[in-house]
Amino acid sequence: MLNFRYISPTQFVFGRNAEASLVEESPKLGKVILLHYGSGSIVKSGLYDRVKKHLAKTSAKIVELGGVKPNPSLELVKKGINLCRSSGVTGVLAVGGGSVIDSAKAIAIGVPYSGDVWDFFTEKATVAEALPIGVILTLPAAGSEGSSSAVVTDVLNKSKFDCEHDLMRPIFSLMNPELTYTLSPFQTACGITDMLSHVMERYFTHTEDVNLSDRLCEAVMRSIIDTSPKVLANPTDYAGRAELMWASTIAHIDLVGLGRVGDWASHRIEHELSAQYDVAHGAGLATVFPAWMKYVLKENLAKAVQFALRVWNVNYVTNKDEEIALEGIRRHKAFYDSIGMPTNLKALGVKDNRYAAMAEKALRSGALGEVKKLDKKDVVGIYTLAEA
Repeated sequence: MLNFRYISPTQFVFGRNAEASLVEESPKLGKVILLHYGSGSIVKSGLYDRVKKHLAKTSAKIVELGGVKPNPSLELVKKGINLCRSSGVTGVLAVGGGSVIDSAKAIAIGVPYSGDVWDFFTEKATVAEALPIGVILTLPAAGSEGSSSAVVTDVLNKSKFDCEHDLMRPIFSLMNPELTYTLSPFQTACGITDMLSHVMERYFTHTEDVNLSDRLCEAVMRSIIDTSPKVLANPTDYAGRAELMWASTIAHIDLVGLGRVGDWASHRIEHELSAQYDVAHGAGLATVFPAWMKYVLKENLAKAVQFALRVWNVNYVTNKDEEIALEGIRRHKAFYDSIGMPTNLKALGVKDNRYAAMAEKALRSGALGEVKKLDKKDVVGIYTLAEA
């Protein structure tokens, strides 16, 4: 296990009617709050009205900005920054899923910065200040309700980049599983895939003596796998929705990755799919991750075997390690198929080959990965494997 420092300043309020805690939590955002949300689902569900009623019980002034879409855009982030500056906003309240929260985080770090907020995502600048961020979560997937990271897309240049800093961790996250009842099966499945991937990016590592966090990762993965079919069969299964919502958070607040080096190549490779083809992040991961696992299989065969045995209950056979690992990958891919995720690029809707250009963008900061250091040829190879 490696040395580490860990901070998680977010207060999580979890359970039925958690959003009502907004009355007591919102003062942490100051006197002028930006209410940031998506394209209208919170209005249709009635959540918007409830949030406004809760905020009306406080003394805060409310400024609104809706319109966040999947793969949140740099253009809307900049609009939000300008709105916050002109309105004297002191804190940002994100009501939605990962895209809304990531957009809110980007706005929060952009307001006090004198330069272009995209500098943080292109590694030209480091975050030094941020407005406080609060969250009401409606879609468990990205784990952004507790994480230190955000991903934003420059639509014009088809670039999807991430930024990470502890100042972007929300100060509170209100999590009511009932708010996820109206999610479509596709949205639910994309979230399942994303949260699984967050654990797997940490799980596959060369770091030694990490049995505790291995077991934590495996427990989270098994919980997600066991719960998913129940929720897809019964969208109003409170216990199942609660399991998935908390699993989403645990998967990405760094807890299961402490003391080990994560890989994250699959996420970077998928970001280029989202940027180029505007596909859902979770759906893209369902095509990329099995291809990556096959490509790097022999680099850490022991961990791949462990994954197959402990997560997918593959039977152990002496001297058949590679076959066992491949069976684990097959079962993992079959799980994605069972929840309605695309498992190859054609099913994802990718009809042309932009692999070389995507690989170059993915490698903008140098070689990718920890299990295997990937160069351009490797990334193109993974995209090619994802065709099948």
